[in-house]
Amino acid sequence: MLNLCWKVKSARPLERCFASVVELPKLPEFGVKNEPVLEYRAGSKERAALQEELKRTSAVTEEIPIVIGDEHIKDGEPRYQVMPHDHGKKLAKFYYASEKTIQKAIDVSVKAQARWDRTPYEERVRMWQCAAEMMAGEHRQRLNAATMLGQSKSVVQAEIDSAAELIDFFRFNVFFLKENAKYQPISENPKVTRNSIRFRGIDGFIAAISPFNFTAIGGNLAYTPALMGNSVLWKPSDTALLSNWRIFNIMREAGLPPGVVNLVPADGPVFGKTITSSPHLAGVNFTGSVPTFNWIWGAVAKNLDRYVNYPRLIGECGGKNYHFVHPTACVKSVVTSTIRSAFEYCGQKCSACSRMYVPRSLYEQIKAGLLEERAKLKVGDVNDFSVFMGAVIDDKAFARITGYIKDAKKNPKNKILGGGEFDCSKGYFVQPTIIETTDPHDKLMVEEIFGPVLSMYVYEDKDLMQALSLVGSSTKFALTGAVFAADQAFQRLALEELKPTAGNFYINDKSTGSVVGQQPFGGGRMSGTNDKAGGPIYVMRWTTPQSIKETFVPLSDVDYPYMRE
Repeated sequence: MLNLCWKVKSARPLERCFASVVELPKLPEFGVKNEPVLEYRAGSKERAALQEELKRTSAVTEEIPIVIGDEHIKDGEPRYQVMPHDHGKKLAKFYYASEKTIQKAIDVSVKAQARWDRTPYEERVRMWQCAAEMMAGEHRQRLNAATMLGQSKSVVQAEIDSAAELIDFFRFNVFFLKENAKYQPISENPKVTRNSIRFRGIDGFIAAISPFNFTAIGGNLAYTPALMGNSVLWKPSDTALLSNWRIFNIMREAGLPPGVVNLVPADGPVFGKTITSSPHLAGVNFTGSVPTFNWIWGAVAKNLDRYVNYPRLIGECGGKNYHFVHPTACVKSVVTSTIRSAFEYCGQKCSACSRMYVPRSLYEQIKAGLLEERAKLKVGDVNDFSVFMGAVIDDKAFARITGYIKDAKKNPKNKILGGGEFDCSKGYFVQPTIIETTDPHDKLMVEEIFGPVLSMYVYEDKDLMQALSLVGSSTKFALTGAVFAADQAFQRLALEELKPTAGNFYINDKSTGSVVGQQPFGGGRMSGTNDKAGGPIYVMRWTTPQSIKETFVPLSDVDYPYMRE
């Protein structure tokens, strides 16, 4: 056959030995839209279904094993996830993987990745769409109940997170994969040569380290790399285990093969040391604190010589998010937006407003409005659908947040305008707290508190530009921020002056509430690597593309025409 090919001088493709062998993804055409957020009004079907599920989930302590491939493992002494608003109640029983067990998970993952990467995209898309439909349907209230009870979210916050956003991540990431796959390189004469590109998984394993505050983030961190052909070691947060366990089982029910995603709860330092020591580490998908991500980055750097691939490091590390108020701002909008941004889910959103800059001319109106609205907020057990917020996540968070409040009470530069009370006798409750400071560099204005504490600095109207400069110069974070102003000239000015200070920037809107596909999320500086979860770029961070050139006409000459002249 080869000899025959060398003798042929025709420009016609030789179909017998020079036919295309590359099959490009045949992904179905489909539109995508955001999942509607249900309202849970009194008498509604969704409210009744959720209340029943809350009763069922509260009545048992569910056991959650370590899952590696098809094997369920129980390492060492059991641990418990409790309800933050009623910490005497155990919601889930789980186990920490030892270093040996984590290594076993790595071995299983590496083997599974090679098989999984050969699974056609059409089949993967079917699984993800199936999972999204189950999340939107029969599993919706099981996800919401686990999130409400385990992470102390109000009904609306759980619905936004563990239903709508989680479903959106699964649907939109499939959509972005389809859209990205439409690009193919130029083939100037496809009868002679054909150029194509395909997406491959990264050989090795991805470590997904997810936080407590959003169930949807856990699903995105673990399963987006898997969609792109990778295998994953998923270390969920101890305080979000039940909701994350629900996602894990939905994906298995949807057909995801064993070993593609392995559920590995573990002690943080043990997990970090084990994964960064493995030559097969292909990437880390992380949401959490700056010190932890810095440690991971440093450990990877120290071990670079041993890795098969340069590990990809994707991290979202929180923020010190701001609302900057211009003298022309609508006071009502400022007040309602700030209350929601600062205190929904106890200020435990990465994007929560933690500091605000208020002009002297609007100070009295804004202060009065904030205190009036703050006084209306009900804090308590999330089973009560009238509460605005539940408890902070655990005893460590309670101690950290109340430490800031205690310090503020001692500091003459700070004045607590509203709130400042806390009680952990039954649940980890911290009242929404508003503090005025005369020092724009006080730690209240600089450090991430990650709790229901809002700090306010009042600037003189004549010092507008000086105050504006404080936004970016006083903190290391750059995640989200908002400007409130009716003056469009100032809006344009702020848009440029504050350009480096926020990955998600809002004009006359609160700093929270990004929606998948609408406001891709992430920030720079010490807020993270800004890979924009919920946008088309994110899925591409988890593939290693391969360019392919196929030639259908044999090369017949070694020399070039100019050499024969």
